[in-house]
Amino acid sequence: MSTTPETADLLTATALRREDLLHDYRLGWESRHASLAGRKEVFMGKAKFGIFGDGKELPQLAMARAFRPGDWRAGYYRDQTFMLAIGELTLQQYFAQLYANPDAEADPASAGRSMGGHFGTRLLDEDGQFQNLATSKNSSADISPTAGQMPRLVGLAYASKLFRNNPELHQFTQFSTQGNEVAFGTIGNASTSEGVFFEAINAAGVLQIPMLVSVWDDHYGISVPAEYQTTKQSISAILAGFQRDGEGQDGFEIFVVKGWDYPALIDTYQRAAEVCRTQHVPVLIHVTEVTQPQGHSTSGSHERYKSQERLGWEEEHDCLRKMREWLLVEGHASEAQLDQLENEARETVKQARTASWNAFFNPIKQERDEAVKLLDALLLETNTENELREMVSGLQFNPAPIRADMVRTVRRVLRQVRGQRSAARRDLLNWLEQAEADNADRYNSYLNSQSEQATPNIEEVPAEFARNAPPVDGREVLQACFEANFRRDPTIFAIGEDVGRIGDVNQAFAGLQAKFGELRVTDTGIRECTIVGQGIGAALRGLRPIAEVQYLDYLLYAIQILSDDLASLQYRTKGGQKAPLIVRTRGHRLEGIWHSGSPIQMILGAIRGMKLLVPRNMTQAAGFYNTLLRSDEPALVIECLNGYRLKEQIPTNVGEFTLPLGVPEVLREGSDVTVVTYGSMCRIVLDAAQQLAEVGISVEVIDVQTLLPFDTQHSIADSVRKTSRVVFADEDVPGGATSYMMQQVLDQQQAYRYLDAQPRCLSAQAHRPPYGSDGDYFSKPNAEDVFDTVYELLHEANPKQFPAIY
Repeated sequence: MSTTPETADLLTATALRREDLLHDYRLGWESRHASLAGRKEVFMGKAKFGIFGDGKELPQLAMARAFRPGDWRAGYYRDQTFMLAIGELTLQQYFAQLYANPDAEADPASAGRSMGGHFGTRLLDEDGQFQNLATSKNSSADISPTAGQMPRLVGLAYASKLFRNNPELHQFTQFSTQGNEVAFGTIGNASTSEGVFFEAINAAGVLQIPMLVSVWDDHYGISVPAEYQTTKQSISAILAGFQRDGEGQDGFEIFVVKGWDYPALIDTYQRAAEVCRTQHVPVLIHVTEVTQPQGHSTSGSHERYKSQERLGWEEEHDCLRKMREWLLVEGHASEAQLDQLENEARETVKQARTASWNAFFNPIKQERDEAVKLLDALLLETNTENELREMVSGLQFNPAPIRADMVRTVRRVLRQVRGQRSAARRDLLNWLEQAEADNADRYNSYLNSQSEQATPNIEEVPAEFARNAPPVDGREVLQACFEANFRRDPTIFAIGEDVGRIGDVNQAFAGLQAKFGELRVTDTGIRECTIVGQGIGAALRGLRPIAEVQYLDYLLYAIQILSDDLASLQYRTKGGQKAPLIVRTRGHRLEGIWHSGSPIQMILGAIRGMKLLVPRNMTQAAGFYNTLLRSDEPALVIECLNGYRLKEQIPTNVGEFTLPLGVPEVLREGSDVTVVTYGSMCRIVLDAAQQLAEVGISVEVIDVQTLLPFDTQHSIADSVRKTSRVVFADEDVPGGATSYMMQQVLDQQQAYRYLDAQPRCLSAQAHRPPYGSDGDYFSKPNAEDVFDTVYELLHEANPKQFPAIY
């Protein structure tokens, strides 16, 4: 472990000029004044909440000096100084995010969708295509969950390893300079208590990737001090066993440096980044004795939990104060020069804050004035001045209106003049329609890709089959599909437990590591969270990963990262970033509490922004993989766990045929009842449908195929119009995905209009199925359950023709 001295001139790695030092000092004060001003803006009601990077200015300035074009950041919501220093954040943009300005030019990181302190660079052009990431300074988009940035950080660094070691990738100069990029991560000391932090650190040590993690250690996690957070109160101490034994050995390099010691920080970051970049060795820099002058956030005061002694120590060890002392002692500046820099920084921040507020608020005032003008005309034309003037005046004289105030007032006024005909009312309705469209773009757009590579734009190519093609195990269809895609696109790779040498537990990758090498078909440890993160980071960098979670039941380890990071990425950047990761797993029908999972309700609620595909067999799965690998959208594909050895034919165009998403397939036509299902339930429902046909009941069986998106053409409603009865069947818990399908069909598609009988949901029991075939039969829907549910609907309609069974 390397510990740097507190003082002495250690600027050996970079010969910083006096101008560089004074530039950093001024920039540090600009960041500090931005933090101070931001807190005031929250307390004045101009912003909702504030969390700032004060006290961490010097470490971030030092980190920025080691950060090169092509490098990446996966960080923490206090990194404003770093973002300012690398030129990827302006003070006006900083305040724009604080005010939640929904203009992507004003707040490039999130277009007002993330609270202040959540940074990111725009990786995509206006058409949704990657820009040149090898020459830009890149930041992946921040998330709030503590340590949630760590899995993605592993992937960002892992991509450098692939770009360096796989010659086939050297041609992609838009994404990398042969793996010469470092992935810089930042995290607070308290967040290192999260399990995902330790998983990511271990993964980086195993992978030996250029990942440089900075821990800003200010001794607290909100109000909880380090003695409650970390063994030995030191993350570097407890990670000492990760320190490599020497150059060429596996492990980490670990540095400890004080957050107020500017020359030591500069030296440490230069040396750490160099070893990380050249040797692809992961590095941890434990930055100690960091302060937090304003406390955790605007939600409270740190005076409530810090002693007077601690507060005094923090004031004395404020990093900007210490840098000032050092500059004076070393003769780099005079008191008057430093005073002037501080004053200039304060004025610069004031001007940026004012400009940002005006850029945010003036358009809102203009919209408000336009709405008031239309409202005034309506009141005059409808003779409702007495009844509605107070409501309109409330909007007109609101000193700080927001768009919700306008729309709320207009809707309530229109409510009062309902039924009246007037030109002013039509004008106001037109205003409302336009306002709702504009606000949908501001606040609801880009949940999914809008580029030419979005899944709806992928051309459908039908599967072709040779005459008399022999049936093979379903796994062989997938194997052939993956092999064809690996040959077509060198950016595709697969990672996961047992994926490499044995070709995954169900053999869909069998033999592919031998054909394409360990860099493209790679085993991992048992670490679902960082398997997914490894894929997210690599996808952000232009690669096409397939990350395998061995069983659907184990997706819970990774669901937080999928939900908070991947699924929200396009949305929270308003189309500024994308990570087209495919997560492959298997579930549905089998035996056992932890190997028969169908927690679809949980997944549906967690991953909006991803595609959710539930193919019934491996040929359908292959078609979906072909579509996804040509698109730029993330997806979760759930293969049927009991389908790998069922017989199918391999299409002659196994790597080329594609399936559209959101298009159900009618597996059996019928006229009496529509049964809507997916996955392994398709075979069970088809079995029951055949049995029902024998007693005179005609069942239309529909495989939805994809749940996100769901039946974009409303074809299921057309089936219900024909049959007038519907059953939704799956293996999820009661009220789970069956309820989702019912809502989509009856509510969104308005198929309730065609029903002659109560819609029915057939699901599994509320508990997970026990081990054994009997446990499966009595826990999940079986063919007899489907038969009885459908038969009962016909019995209600015609008890004479279909007498009660029981």
